Amino acid sequence: MKLLLHTCCAPCLIYPLERLREQGFAPVAYYYNPNIHPLAEYNLRMQAAEELAAGMSADFISPEYRPQDFFRAVCNNESGKERCLACWNLRMERSAEFARANGFDYFSTTLLVSPYQDQDALKEIGVSVAAKKGVKFHGEDFRPGFRKAHERARAKGIYCQKYCGCLYSEIERWTKR
Repeated sequence: MKLLLHTCCAPCLIYPLERLREQGFAPVAYYYNPNIHPLAEYNLRMQAAEELAAGMSADFISPEYRPQDFFRAVCNNESGKERCLACWNLRMERSAEFARANGFDYFSTTLLVSPYQDQDALKEIGVSVAAKKGVKFHGEDFRPGFRKAHERARAKGIYCQKYCGCLYSEIERWTKR
């Protein structure tokens, strides 16, 4: 079963990739993250995810970086929760569209590995997007593998970011100090 795995970053790819393979899926990493800012950060994360995917013998797809997609999606929704919901919806919609257009049976997201994300909201968005786009959503809770995967990433020297990725989360990170 072919599954397109929206990939937010390298450390969060480790466990879902292994888990999905155990279940008989053939996952392909899909790095669509127009939210990540600045471009240098985007490139660091993409390179780390691409290298990890190659090291784990997984295909890696990265569409063009289009931050304008993110800013259009969150326009007038800049506060935390609304912004995140709009961002997740955008990334899952594009992932589902790509999955359907390219013959994937399922799509999912590595965002489901993070204990810092709203799992219920992510699953609701995934189910809704799946119904609209005509491709199945695999909404497994990957959080049990989060800590161990991040420890492995750090031990291997894989780039681990310090904020969600968007300009707003970067500002929030620095103003909370």
